[in-house]
Amino acid sequence: MASSLTCAGIVWAFLSFLCAAASCVGFFMPYWLLGSQLEKSVSFGTFRRCSYPVRDESRQMTVMVEQCGRYASFQAIPSAEWRICTVVTGLGCGLLLLVALTALMGCCVSELISRTVGRVAGGIQFLGGKCPFGGGMGM
Repeated sequence: MASSLTCAGIVWAFLSFLCAAASCVGFFMPYWLLGSQLEKSVSFGTFRRCSYPVRDESRQMTVMVEQCGRYASFQAIPSAEWRICTVVTGLGCGLLLLVALTALMGCCVSELISRTVGRVAGGIQFLGGKCPFGGGMGM
């Protein structure tokens, strides 16, 4: 298989893929904030949460659900800032993954990535890298 990338381009493609994968794993993991509530360890991120309180109407008290899971709906995310962070971070992860997979395809397909396509991909990758950072700063 012929490649349209130089050695530096191949290294960029693999590093891009590793960074995109790390960003996606970080986005889906619920360990952004750690703490305790009702004497139980809790953690949550923008997309998932672990050990969260719910109101048990049959017993008329608040109980801790000791499991991890995503929020039931987009509106169940605690605040508007967290919702914005979820969308912006998810968008950034998607852009990073798109560029990384395109770059990896460029390792296998000849003349897929030209100088112009590489520059555009670099710009998209820069924007994709700024999205999770900006989403986290907006909280």
